[in-house]
Amino acid sequence: MKTIGDAYLAVSGLPLSNGKHAKNAVSASLEILSYIQQRKQENPDALEIRIGIHSGPVIAGIVGVKKFAYDIWGDTVNTAARMEQNSKPGKVNISEATYRLIKEDFTFESRGKIETKGKGAMEMYFVNQA
Repeated sequence: MKTIGDAYLAVSGLPLSNGKHAKNAVSASLEILSYIQQRKQENPDALEIRIGIHSGPVIAGIVGVKKFAYDIWGDTVNTAARMEQNSKPGKVNISEATYRLIKEDFTFESRGKIETKGKGAMEMYFVNQA
């Protein structure tokens, strides 16, 4: 959707609602990690990435007067950023809300409650790669 410094913000389930938004986001994340791992075999100095995912409601809309941009706001966006900040290189870190939506579709490593800036202790999970 957009870059924020060295981060990339992506969204699933917008602008049209999609019941598989969480599964699609995690599947895309695992594909991205797989690609990065392949690149690292060819070039050990290739970048490392960490991914964070949270599911919930957002406010979305067009902003701008001369240059228009689609953007999203809300606590869900902030929580997703906290999932990324508390992830580790080569991992997909998800919130409990996302875990509840996809717990039958993937395998996970529970991380327990992790103290999170501005949010307190939050339950987190790493998604295992196939």
